[in-house]
Formats: sequence, structure tokens, C-alpha cells
Amino acid sequence: MRRTFEEAMEHRRSYYSIGSDSPVLDEEVVHVIRQAVKNVPSAFNSQSTRIVLLLGDEHKKLWNIVKETLKKMISAEAFVQTEAKIDGCFASGHGTVLFFEDTSAVKKLQEAFPAYQDRFPTWSQHTSAMHQFAIWTMLEDLGLGASLQHYNPLIDDEVRHTWKLPKEWELIAEMPFGMPTAEPGGKEFLDLSERIKIFR
Repeated sequence: MRRTFEEAMEHRRSYYSIGSDSPVLDEEVVHVIRQAVKNVPSAFNSQSTRIVLLLGDEHKKLWNIVKETLKKMISAEAFVQTEAKIDGCFASGHGTVLFFEDTSAVKKLQEAFPAYQDRFPTWSQHTSAMHQFAIWTMLEDLGLGASLQHYNPLIDDEVRHTWKLPKEWELIAEMPFGMPTAEPGGKEFLDLSERIKIFR
């Protein structure tokens, strides 16, 4: 039985223990992504979000890029722990969703509405965040575990080169997903009375 939106939102968590199996066909993952890209709102209907779905060897290729990039930047001792985390928490999954924003769409809005030109990059980030949340929640509702990672901008150039993506696409986040192999850790919540003010 599928959850309600409220239930799905409550159930969404960061899964760092994931395997390469999937409880659903890849076509269902594609459907989730298409639904989000089509229906998630964007500022001025810019529709600036771009998605790349990596599966199988393409997914593993991404995390090899991450490792090779970091290997050049940190000590050999530190890399041992970093590599273990990447292999065990991200590369071990079934696939990765890459979230991009098309900066050319943002620039067009800046030119068309100069009074708001300083705000459009921020609103573009808001658009991406909504796509991230929607896809993350829907993936988990399919029985997949996912987490949100940010190895950008370190890997941006290599990612664009590897998958021949437009230079205007700015990488925002990476979302590895797969069959959960362990439950997520506990999560603490701040007192909602400190976060929400209601005036009647």
C-alpha cells in the first residue's frame, strides 16, 4: 500500500547502507523522475532543473570520478577512510540521480526581469531543492534508500566531460540510491514551538 504524502514525507530519511539491488524496475525510477521534473514548481516557471540518471556501470563510473578527484586532494591516510565511505555508502547502490540547474535559463530570466536579477540564482537553488526533496521522497516510497551528497564543484568538469553535458549545466547535488541494507540512524527534532509561530 502506498503511503499518503504526509506519511511519505515523514518516512524519508538518509540511508547510508544501500546495496545494488532494487525492489522496483528501473522504469519506475524513471517514471518518478519524469513526474518530478514535469510537476515540481519553479520560479517564473523557469523549468531550470536538469536531471541525469546513472545506472549500472555509469553509476559506478561517477563514484570512481569522485574517488580519483579526492585522491589528488587529500593525504593517503585520509583517503583510506574516504574511499571506504564512498564504496560502502554510495558506490554500493543501484544508481545515482544527478541534479543540475541550467544557468542559461537563469540568465534569460535575469535579462527579462532586471529588477529581480540578483534573486534568480537563489530561486534556482530553491527549484533544485524542491526537485531533490520530491525525488528523494518518491524513491523511498518505492522501497529505495537514498542520501543527498555534494561533491560539486570538485567533480563538475569531469562529470560534464564524461557524459558530454552542456557547460551551462551546473551540478548541484548527487543522490545515490539502492536497496536499504540497514535502518537509518536516529533523528532528533527541535521543539516545534521554537520553529513555528502562529498568530490568530
